[in-house]
Amino acid sequence: MAPGQVPDAFERQMSASAAEWERLLCGALVHHDWRRLDDGGAEVTLTEGGTLTLRWHAIEPHRIAVLKLPALRVTFEFQGVAPPERASFMRHLDLYTHRGGGYGHA
Repeated sequence: MAPGQVPDAFERQMSASAAEWERLLCGALVHHDWRRLDDGGAEVTLTEGGTLTLRWHAIEPHRIAVLKLPALRVTFEFQGVAPPERASFMRHLDLYTHRGGGYGHA
């Protein structure tokens, strides 16, 4: 993915447990209308009529020497969201979910 360009749909691996991811999402989405989906995902309203559907599931933990970190595969699917707004939202989410920094951490 080129810097600043966010496709309509893509996947990422996140180093977090489902509980951590959901906690981070609650903070990152505080200024957006969103709802949890019955299957464990979430739907976020980003623009009038534009949405982001998130789905996640646990995958094999990441291992660094003896350290074992929980991991998720997260699917992002934007619908009716213009490229600049997708990029802006992902910058916000990335900053919020960075470990050891970002404005989502005290």
